[in-house]
This record gives sequence, structure tokens and C-alpha cells, in this order.
Amino acid sequence: MATPHNSADRGAFGKVVLMPGDPLRARFTAQEFLEKAELVNDVRGIQGYTGFYEGSRISVMASGMGMPSMGIYSYELFHEYDVDCILRIGSAGSMSEKVHVRDIVLGMGACTDSNYAHQYRLPGTFAPIADFDLLKTAAEEGEKLGLACRVGNLLSSDLFYDDDPDFAAKWAKMGVLAVEMEAAALYMNAARTGKKALAICTISDHLITGEALPSEERQLGFRQMIELALKTAGRFA
Repeated sequence: MATPHNSADRGAFGKVVLMPGDPLRARFTAQEFLEKAELVNDVRGIQGYTGFYEGSRISVMASGMGMPSMGIYSYELFHEYDVDCILRIGSAGSMSEKVHVRDIVLGMGACTDSNYAHQYRLPGTFAPIADFDLLKTAAEEGEKLGLACRVGNLLSSDLFYDDDPDFAAKWAKMGVLAVEMEAAALYMNAARTGKKALAICTISDHLITGEALPSEERQLGFRQMIELALKTAGRFA
């Protein structure tokens, strides 16, 4: 049941998949949090694992960087591997004075500068949003864990280096909390297939203050976000 990007057999993935961008974070999550984790895909180094968390069968696989990459991997999981839910676990840059480094943002919606929705030939502008049940559950689990979770709009951008020095301020004035690069494509793929999706992002840097986490902590840290995602996933596995 291989695809051009996934060598896993049919049934190799659980019904719920956690998707970090970084393959190292996928491996870290599997090794540190899952029991009996098995590597089920390693095409192009995009590592995918399936194991158990508190008795629930859950998978974790990297999405790569950016909406084209997330679009490929989430599409194949939804369409070819019968996955029902995908939770993105990634990093984001804060655009808000109310959202600080190491805070967790639950992406209720995902604004975007991408043309990803053009493929659907809609007579208007599509608003990519998270699945409400996943969002509500993650917010509840975050409260139980005592985490600083913010719920609001993300910006999914095609640009890491934006030529407009004022781009962050322009989105922030509309209440956007943070910028990342994958959620909008994930939400659109989920909407098109009638599946569930949620982006859970840890703030790794702040576009206003300039504060930033080191790259190693971005790759291997974010334990609170991962635990939150797993607690949420267990309710849907």
C-alpha cells in the first residue's frame, strides 16, 4: 500500500497521527512517549512510527516544512491510510504581546498568504478552521495539565523570510497570534476529506521582542506540547 512518499503497509498507522514538521521530533516523540513504537515509514527520512500511549494506538510522523510538504503527507494519510485525525505539533513565532515564548497556541483558524485553496475552484475565500471537538478537548486537557494555552488565529505563511518588514504588525492588528507554515494546508485537506485536524504550536520565538529558543530545544524539546497532543489524541484513538 505504498505511495510515492510513504512505504507503510495498510493499517500501519493508527487512526490518530501526530505530525511535527521535524523528523527528529517525530523520533523523539516515539522514543520518549510511545510504548512498543515501531518505525513504519522512512522514505526521504520522513520518519513515521506507531505505538501506544496510555493504551491507545497512536502514530507520529513528520510533515516536513511548509504547506506543500504538509499537503502531501496529510493528504496521503487521510486518503490512502484511513487516518481520521491529525494533530500538528510544531513551532510558531508569536505576533502578540500576550503570547510568550514557550506558550502553547491552539490554532482555532489559520489565515494564509498561500494559494493552496485555489485547487478547489471555490467562488470565494475559504476559511481554514480546526475541528471543534479536537480544539475543545485540547483546551480541556491543557487546563488539566496547568499549561499556558492560548486559543486563536494562526498565520500559515509560505514565506519564512518576508520582504515586507511590517508583515507581522499587519496580521497582528487583526488579532492573529502567531505565524507558522503548515496549519492551513492541513485544515483544508481535513475539510475536503471530512476528517479532523488541529494545530498545536509551541512559541519558539517572538517577532516583537526578538526572544528565541535554541535550535536543539526546537528539535527535541516541547515536552508539554507533545504530552498535551497525546492526551488529546487518546480521546479520539
